[in-house]
Amino acid sequence: MTEIISVRFRPGGKQYYFDPAGLTVAEGQSVIVETGKGLEYGVCVRRNAMVEDGAVVQPLRPVVRLANERDERQVRENRGREKEALRTCQQLVERHGLDMKLVQVEYSFDGSKILFFFTSDGRVDFRALVKDLAGVFRARIELRQIGVRDEARMLGGFGICGKPFCCSQFLDEFQPVSIKMAKTQNLSLNPTKISGTCGRLMCCLKYEQGAYEDAVKRCPKQESLVECPDGVGTVSGVNLLREQVKVRLEDSTEQPKSYLTQEIRVVRSGKGRRPEGYEPPAKGELEKLRTQEGEQLRGGRKLEGPSDLNQVLERYLGDGGQKQPEKQGGRRNRGHGKGTAQGQPRQDKAAPAKAQRQAQPKGPAQEGGQPAGAGGQNHKRRYRPHHRRRPGGGQEGQG
Repeated sequence: MTEIISVRFRPGGKQYYFDPAGLTVAEGQSVIVETGKGLEYGVCVRRNAMVEDGAVVQPLRPVVRLANERDERQVRENRGREKEALRTCQQLVERHGLDMKLVQVEYSFDGSKILFFFTSDGRVDFRALVKDLAGVFRARIELRQIGVRDEARMLGGFGICGKPFCCSQFLDEFQPVSIKMAKTQNLSLNPTKISGTCGRLMCCLKYEQGAYEDAVKRCPKQESLVECPDGVGTVSGVNLLREQVKVRLEDSTEQPKSYLTQEIRVVRSGKGRRPEGYEPPAKGELEKLRTQEGEQLRGGRKLEGPSDLNQVLERYLGDGGQKQPEKQGGRRNRGHGKGTAQGQPRQDKAAPAKAQRQAQPKGPAQEGGQPAGAGGQNHKRRYRPHHRRRPGGGQEGQG
């Protein structure tokens, strides 16, 4: 067993093993380590641990010391110089007319080396650019061409799922992803829907591929001849996640029915001819394939308790089955109302008000005997329904 710590030099970058050299390093603590390029500044992502000897490449580089305030200040200065170097290199690229896109610049810890990352569709002759950069920065210059996936890892961002890129968070290495994975998972083959921001197939297609491949082994293929509890039919659809199949029965014209994979027996896998001499089993034998889970799948869950929706609502509202009183007023209906026995006269709600108006004496309505309107006439209008209005009823006396 070998004692190691894991160090990462940039966010989302690869982890490297180093010999702690007797130091106890906590996770997230900054360290100065010795590399093939000299002293480098990194962050511990895995504290002291023991691993198998075959998991490391001997000899391990040692940890020089824990980072102090002076080292932290040096790193901040390097970050500021990286931005200036990126602008200067961009101007030189435009001056030389090179077809390349600068992505990121990295300064070594001691500032003796500057590394420029760029992307390009083809090969780029940047020898003249390297000479100009070396004359400006007086340091060792290295230009490295990377792919679009590495560009997305360095720049970072958010995917269509709304979360940060997996490659910039926890993916140490890129796994190969193919269009066959999308077909196995029954995803849309539209490139815009299964491609990431980098323009390549999304890395997350690889995450569940193992589960889908395992489910494919247990589920029948399309157009397979199978035996199910309701008869013999052909598979018209497969749901790998639920491990369900849709079977189109031979002796039925109804829509395909859904069954669990354990409820069917495969007679012929995939397309092909019907096996010679095959005879469907008896109905009773096929019924033995039916399971309780499959019955719930086809019939759905039954509502526990009263089946009548009104009873459920009454229980929920807690009104004890009493109806709410009808609203008063509003538009009056002609004929018999709801709840009125047929043949019984309907009570007129306006009868008391009508009797009160008829009991009032006709004549001047104002004190002192003055007329109520111009010309000695009282134009007080009564609002009656149009079918009860009497001619001449608007004038009720003379002045």
